Amino acid sequence: MLQPMASGVCSTMAQALGEDLVQPGELQDDSSSLGSDSELNGPGPYRQADRYGFIGGSSAEPGPGHPPADLIRQREMKWVEMTSHWEKTMSRRYKKVKMQCRKGIPSALRARCWPLLCGAHVCQQNSCDTYQELAEAPGDPQWMETIGRDLHRQFPLHEMFVSPQGHGQQGLLQVLKAYTLYRPEQGYCQAQGPVAAVLLMYLPPEEAFWCLVQICEVYLPGYYGPHMVFAALLRRLLPRVHKHLQQVGVGPLLYLPEWFLCLFARSLPFPTVLRVWDAFLSEGVKVLFRVGLTLVRLALGTTEQRLACPGLLETLGALRAIPPTQLQEEVFMPQVHSVALSEQDLQREIKAQLVQLPASASGPPPRPQARLPGAQAIFEAQQLAGTRGATRPEVPRIVVQPPEEPRPPRRKPQTRGKTFHGLLTRSRAPRIESPARSHRGSTSSLDTRF
Repeated sequence: MLQPMASGVCSTMAQALGEDLVQPGELQDDSSSLGSDSELNGPGPYRQADRYGFIGGSSAEPGPGHPPADLIRQREMKWVEMTSHWEKTMSRRYKKVKMQCRKGIPSALRARCWPLLCGAHVCQQNSCDTYQELAEAPGDPQWMETIGRDLHRQFPLHEMFVSPQGHGQQGLLQVLKAYTLYRPEQGYCQAQGPVAAVLLMYLPPEEAFWCLVQICEVYLPGYYGPHMVFAALLRRLLPRVHKHLQQVGVGPLLYLPEWFLCLFARSLPFPTVLRVWDAFLSEGVKVLFRVGLTLVRLALGTTEQRLACPGLLETLGALRAIPPTQLQEEVFMPQVHSVALSEQDLQREIKAQLVQLPASASGPPPRPQARLPGAQAIFEAQQLAGTRGATRPEVPRIVVQPPEEPRPPRRKPQTRGKTFHGLLTRSRAPRIESPARSHRGSTSSLDTRF
């Protein structure tokens, strides 16, 4: 969960992610989602917004690496067909959903697909009045003050969040306030801001709220030591890079919290952020580990790159100064999906770290069983919960009918000494009428009707 994960690392993140680690302006891509206080001077008076809503961004038109318009239309039609029969699709054709998510959900359909993938539409249906009640309720003054200070920091160059009184910042305030009321024991974490802001770029506030709930409570519930799990995976998959990081004293806590807690919303170009989220909502938290491993490999994967980073500051600078051309979605995402990390590998490392959990560890207890590995597991869990929570069937009603009157025994015809012809020509005895029986009557004296 965002808050339990943040409870142990947010304070460390504040120290670790200092001003020395801020990426220089000349290294930032215009289409990036990175935002800092230095951007608060506001955009230029006549700068145009790109196709994602960032003022002055360079993504006004699709680049050469983007799929052509005809291919995008084909993908849109596939998603319309899949989402129109969502239960059937998830029950029988989830592999197709996963592959389409890896190719990228069309921007026009993310508002429809994200709540379906994360199960937020079911939560909203089951609690139709919850968000409205939370939005109208007064918030905790302590949390409201903290949230108010952070609003202007969330994507200040996006047209939704430029004005303090605009619908973007006001919607963000309502969503974050609602979460603090919905989970008062967890409250607010600064990493929730950029996550909720990205959701609001595509969803209305109520749907964004339920998606945030699902991300916090289903995709990222608190388990022990995500940085330790990442270090173990780094040691197994990139041993030379892991050795270099140990030698210069760069642990995962110095760079991983910003990546994981914000779901890379502040660390990658925005088109790539959307592609990461498409895969993350489909396949679960293993996508975050794959992205993190890919970033470390791009920054320090070669001997020349490691030799150019003899100390801590140089290494951290390299992790934040990956060339933007290597982070473009069509180049970056195939490398992410090629990382040899399965859900079983991740579960094995998490269990190994839980074994090392000291008995005196503070903070919320780990709940690895609460995490569900992606959209398919969420769908199956919600289907099972819906079956258990459905209206109980009516108790069978037992109707006792009176027994039928016994029929007289059948008289056996006397054939002794008679010929076959005589039997045929013999006048038949009067037929004994049996008591009338209902056509729908049961031969049993108990009729169980449901």
